[in-house]
Amino acid sequence: MTDGAALEGVKAVADAVLYEGYVLYPYRASAQKNHARWQFGVLVPPSYAATGTGEHSTCRTECLAEVEPDAELHLRLRFLQAQRRTVEIEREDSPGGYREVDALIVGEDEILPWDEAVEREHEVTLPIARLLESEQYLPVVVRGGESITGVAGGRVVRRKQPLTAELRCRAEQLPGLVRLHITVANTVTVDCTHHTRDEALRHSLIAAHTMLTVRGGRFLSLLDPPEWAKEHAKGCVNEHTWPVLMGPVGSDDVMLSSPIILYDHPKVDPASQGDFFDACEIDEMLTLRTLTLTDAEKREARATDERARRIVDRVENLPHQPRESMHGRVRVVRVGDTEIGPGSKVVLRPHASAQRITDAQDMFVDGRVATVRSVLEDVDGTCFLAVTVDGDPAEEWQLAQRRYRYFTTAEVEPYPGEVRP
Repeated sequence: MTDGAALEGVKAVADAVLYEGYVLYPYRASAQKNHARWQFGVLVPPSYAATGTGEHSTCRTECLAEVEPDAELHLRLRFLQAQRRTVEIEREDSPGGYREVDALIVGEDEILPWDEAVEREHEVTLPIARLLESEQYLPVVVRGGESITGVAGGRVVRRKQPLTAELRCRAEQLPGLVRLHITVANTVTVDCTHHTRDEALRHSLIAAHTMLTVRGGRFLSLLDPPEWAKEHAKGCVNEHTWPVLMGPVGSDDVMLSSPIILYDHPKVDPASQGDFFDACEIDEMLTLRTLTLTDAEKREARATDERARRIVDRVENLPHQPRESMHGRVRVVRVGDTEIGPGSKVVLRPHASAQRITDAQDMFVDGRVATVRSVLEDVDGTCFLAVTVDGDPAEEWQLAQRRYRYFTTAEVEPYPGEVRP
């Protein structure tokens, strides 16, 4: 079984998933990239999903486990509930009445309107035998509400909309193992047909993911299943989730079904000094960029969100030595006889490497030409090339958002004619 220390590591990864993209550098409400927040694990109301926006109201997880007759499944659903924060001042023409404003100055601080988030968890333990007999339908109910905090010159109002969801759980008997089926569905009945996405998000489960623990059994990796279980693994259908084994390598009783593609046994870099809410970047890069913000930009970031405030404060107070330990950027790397660096062209060959298991999306870029945007080194000393695929319709957006694809040097070839001194 996974021990207490390992479970803390599991929670750290799950928390990183929960807050991925919560607020992006430069951590200001006015920044364009923070106008389209929460891109991962969003389960919108069925009425909004039916409008053809490409959003979905359910996610589906299927995974394999070897279990004993009395085995139990412990399931923890985790997500964020949007909380709208507005700032108001008293109306001059209506004593006791208030009106919303774009900002509120309180002493040396500023408070801005913003969508915050409240962490939510729902836990349940189910005997596997019961899941084999029939599908279980488990309601999830989250209260809405309003809170008002008086401040000098006005007040801060926070409002949450009630949420309802359903867990649908069953198990299927296979030779020597079971296949678990977990569906999470947003069941909010509010008509969001004409809502904007921001309005629909207030009725949504955000960054939704499940943590599964089996007691009296073990999970099988879907990325690298044993030979005898490979056909069963291929039969698992996962929609909008990616189940991976959690904890130290060798542990197999905890699985995270994540809205972000991960590998088995992911971990947070021990050199990291705290969250930056952007797993596609490295701490050193965001630390240096945050330090370059002007005083006015830092003021706005602090006024945007408490988590953004903590980032700015942490970076400003971070001593030089921890910054050195974050260092993960290298200028060039050699691939064969060619030096590759930012701006180089490479041909992607993700299936050529046996060093790591590639994800399902790699088949779509095999053989494509890509431009290297950065060369990075992880905590284990492995070099990765951050690239954009030439001709990808999303390339401009990826450059603006710094959302790159990452490949090891063993998964690329120098583009013919690419020469670097």
